[in-house]
Amino acid sequence: MVPATIELVKQSIPTPRIKSNKSDENVRPIDDLIKVAGLVRNRRNSAPGITSRLRRLRQETASGEELFAPTPVPDVLGSGVGLLKVTAWRDRKSLSKWLWHGFSTRVGGVSRAYATEDAPGELNLGFTAADGRDAVMQNRRLLAEAVTGSSNTPIVTLRQFHSSLVVVAGKGDADRERPCKADGVITAEPGVLIAIQTADCIPVLVADRKRRVVAGFHAGWRGTVKRIVEVGVGRMRLEFGSQPEDLIAAIGPGVGQCCYAVGEEVLSEFESQFSYARELFREVFDSDQVRKKYPLLFLTQRAPGHSPIGPAMHLDLIEANRRQLLDAGLKVSAISTTGGCTSCHTELFFSHRASHGHAGRMMSVIGMRG
Repeated sequence: MVPATIELVKQSIPTPRIKSNKSDENVRPIDDLIKVAGLVRNRRNSAPGITSRLRRLRQETASGEELFAPTPVPDVLGSGVGLLKVTAWRDRKSLSKWLWHGFSTRVGGVSRAYATEDAPGELNLGFTAADGRDAVMQNRRLLAEAVTGSSNTPIVTLRQFHSSLVVVAGKGDADRERPCKADGVITAEPGVLIAIQTADCIPVLVADRKRRVVAGFHAGWRGTVKRIVEVGVGRMRLEFGSQPEDLIAAIGPGVGQCCYAVGEEVLSEFESQFSYARELFREVFDSDQVRKKYPLLFLTQRAPGHSPIGPAMHLDLIEANRRQLLDAGLKVSAISTTGGCTSCHTELFFSHRASHGHAGRMMSVIGMRG
């Protein structure tokens, strides 16, 4: 094509009309080059892809430190076991007369598998590969005594697998060689503790004050997306006639939004299920001091939104499960939150994330006096 023809083609291309503002003065030379190439600047004035979705989140960008949760203070009992209790439940005599409950920590116990050399034993309550069965059984007896006053109180556990499956259990289930496979458990039988095991996931305990029914739910992000808490409350209504206005709930310690960075696929899963999904996420910039001081060392050639460097999405699992309790019909005043971030406070809690998989298990237990 001869030069004269090229010039005619250029003149025939309509020039896009772009809104002008003060910042256009700085990019005018670039716009001139774009026009020569026959290209058009983004007319939507919005960033594409995941970056655009992040910008629509409800809160401003934060740093991890701004979301940091204060350290809870457990009650250390005579046996040395550190236990967290729901203040609102403990202080109400009408509840404390019949309701047992507690959220364990790693404080106390006889396990050495996850303790430092100079540390005393710890309260690992899960049958993990690194710990011995005898130590775990002794720890479970210590927990039962701390919560109920008797080390012989049976504890019903589950084989949890991040589902929405909920089972009804009783004392007999505590003697099973292999526990039921589920992520929620309900009982109306007194004299037994039902337990949820966690090491970052969110434990949720629920009690029916009138019909004397209790439940526990294991809510990681997958279980939360599958609405384990809503399903569980629905099962309480179906099996025992529980009414939402009679229910009280407690959300225990788990990984906090300060530490829970997730990928785009998690955001997509939540958006597919909840109209309020974006309210559960917050964009957080990496607070790594080395990256702050030497940012050029971490530059990449990847397209925007595809590099691990820069802002990340942090999920608030505690708020996600509080919203499910509200959607299930519980009153705002009936929902309590106990504990802190398991990943921040590794001196107090076991954390699968913070320890890169080398972690014990805590238990959140609830039951009724016999």
